[in-house]
Amino acid sequence: MQISLRGANVIGPVSAPRLVAASISIMLICGLSGNARAAGPALAPVTVAAADFGSPPSGEVPIIFNDHHIYAKPDELKQSRVLAALVKDGTIFVPLRSMFEQMGATVSWDEASKSATAQKPGASVQVTVGKNEVVLNGETRPLDVPPEMYHGVIVVPVRVMSEALGAYVEWLPDRHICVVRYIPPTPVPAAPPTAAPTAAPTAPTPTPTPTAGYNGFIQAAVADSKIYNEFSAGQRCCSSYVASGGYAFKDSPIAIKVDYRQDTYVTSDNVTNSAGSHFTRFTTIDGGTAFTPVFKAQQSTFDGRLEYQVMAPRIYVGVGYLQTADNYGYPHLDAFGVGVEKLPGLQPGLDFFGSTFYYPTASGDYTVTAATSPNVGRTFKQQYRIMKYDLGLSLDFGDFPVYLYGGFSGDRYTTKQNAPINQTHSGPYIGLGVRF
Repeated sequence: MQISLRGANVIGPVSAPRLVAASISIMLICGLSGNARAAGPALAPVTVAAADFGSPPSGEVPIIFNDHHIYAKPDELKQSRVLAALVKDGTIFVPLRSMFEQMGATVSWDEASKSATAQKPGASVQVTVGKNEVVLNGETRPLDVPPEMYHGVIVVPVRVMSEALGAYVEWLPDRHICVVRYIPPTPVPAAPPTAAPTAAPTAPTPTPTPTAGYNGFIQAAVADSKIYNEFSAGQRCCSSYVASGGYAFKDSPIAIKVDYRQDTYVTSDNVTNSAGSHFTRFTTIDGGTAFTPVFKAQQSTFDGRLEYQVMAPRIYVGVGYLQTADNYGYPHLDAFGVGVEKLPGLQPGLDFFGSTFYYPTASGDYTVTAATSPNVGRTFKQQYRIMKYDLGLSLDFGDFPVYLYGGFSGDRYTTKQNAPINQTHSGPYIGLGVRF
């Protein structure tokens, strides 16, 4: 007999349970992919007519699986996997591993070919990232859109899931929810197997897994810095150093980061006395002018950051605590600030990273000790506004944990109270890092 269901014709005898399943399946496949076919073990071949259920909006949408699991945040991992749908250019993508494993399939990954294979008794499906085809039970079929990598996992068009295992997927436009239903087929009773000799056990084949990236890293580099402050007019000398380390907590948006910078330079030689001695003339904290023999100066900043991921990949906002130090007797400055940071991805190949943190009030107390100063014995509170920034590239070599990185970083001190002049410390750097 022929039964008409919501614009779709089902040819052939259909039992009552299959009628309900067919109705759900046709409703879904028509709404998402006009020429997709739902082919499951429990259904006879069907011919699906196109129906207009609207176009899903682009973005991330929740999944309801078998009416009781709601996966609403694609950037939140459940058992180390993304469990939510992605809508892109009118096509709904679902995470292959998590959805197929919910349906009893085993999923394996081949890093070399960027392909994933899902298998269960009576069905197999293989897809390759960026390739417009799917291999179902050994038969190659074209896809309108290829599988993609999203948040580190493969997402595939819903057509792959419905045609491979007979799942039913439906887009609910009024609720902006993707509904997935799957009823495992009832196995046909088989004759008792003939007794056979017991075979020797074999070791299971290990299942390849995608590269998991990293949780933490440490890195250090040599910098070529140029210094402008009350002691230096663009001097550079010897070597400056930058170092940092970070840790992103597993299955959490929280990360911590520390950043250290030390600049070394020889002060300006701008005064020579009659004996041939060289001096640096500089502006003092209390507004006067003083002289000191030319010397090798060091300034450093250290800041620790607590960060929260707001975007992928590894983009954070955070709060920081900063402390400065020097070797010429000026006060240490302390400050709290805020900023944004892109941590390095450290996947094979090139990736960028960067940060900018702003500390509105870095302050410390300074007591004048120079006997020639009219302010000798007085204590001044010195304050700056400090901006610290960094931008660079990392080159990761895959399985090898050591990577190369380089970039340009620096900081700027803007006078706020009892500070002689503005300061800048900046320059390029290159170094090595280790991820773990």
